[in-house]
Amino acid sequence: MLTPRLALLLTLPPLMWAGNAVVGRLIAGSVPPLLLNSLRWSIALLILLPLGRRLLGDLRPLLSRWRYFALIGFLGMGCYNALQYQALRSSSALNVTLIAASLPVWMLAIGALVYGVRPTRQQIIGALLSLSGVLLVIARGDLSTLARVQFVPGDLLMLLAVFTWALYSWLLARPPAHMQGEQRPDWGWAEMLLAQTLFGLAFAGSMAGLEQLYTPQAVHWGPGLAATLLFVALGPSLIAYRCWGLGVAQAGPTVAAFFGNLTPVFAALMSAALLGEWPAWYHGAAFALIVLGITVSSARRRA
Repeated sequence: MLTPRLALLLTLPPLMWAGNAVVGRLIAGSVPPLLLNSLRWSIALLILLPLGRRLLGDLRPLLSRWRYFALIGFLGMGCYNALQYQALRSSSALNVTLIAASLPVWMLAIGALVYGVRPTRQQIIGALLSLSGVLLVIARGDLSTLARVQFVPGDLLMLLAVFTWALYSWLLARPPAHMQGEQRPDWGWAEMLLAQTLFGLAFAGSMAGLEQLYTPQAVHWGPGLAATLLFVALGPSLIAYRCWGLGVAQAGPTVAAFFGNLTPVFAALMSAALLGEWPAWYHGAAFALIVLGITVSSARRRA
């Protein structure tokens, strides 16, 4: 049963993720994107250290799995967020969140090619509907121009970001074969996220250093940037992760998926209010296709 508390748990994550895209767009000229990603996870690490202190009390489980956590840290924190912030320098927050809805396509493709998981017909139809919505956004509402469309660099970067997130998600769900037979450490959400952050921050910091070395950019410090850093470290990084885990555990992934697609809606409202980026008709049509795709792919098959 969907209680008010459960609805709130599942609504907060897409609200935070939409806010992450909007504020990333808002401060695109104030801080370099890779440095922003590094600062975000540095603050998140400081918050996680006391919450996940059990992890540091016995490092053997972490060290025996360091290759795995290094890989998911690289994909989930070193790549995805950095690519998203870079994409927001040339693409809108609404475009970024709608392109992220192509995730089902990448999930199905990686599942079939790498893990041998054959998608159902409903899943394929749902993924194609969601992909149609993404193409509508990229074509700016005129599908006939797709053959000669010139992609905004941010659109392509966001597609790459979604691909890395799909890899990250599959690795979380299906760890390497040699780890599946091992007993999982008695970690909570804070320890698990801290383990990823320790490695992910190493990659994020290294890329931020290279960014400043080859394309140095000034950072415009001020109260606005400080507030933004605190928000992206607390909201999209910690609060959303915790609420989503609790919500999915109670409602199941099917119900949670519908709430996840609220992200473009929240992004559209925030973009209009804060950035003056009012949605066009094709944004609404794209969102309808994405929701239809989720509905079809998650519908129960008749016996």
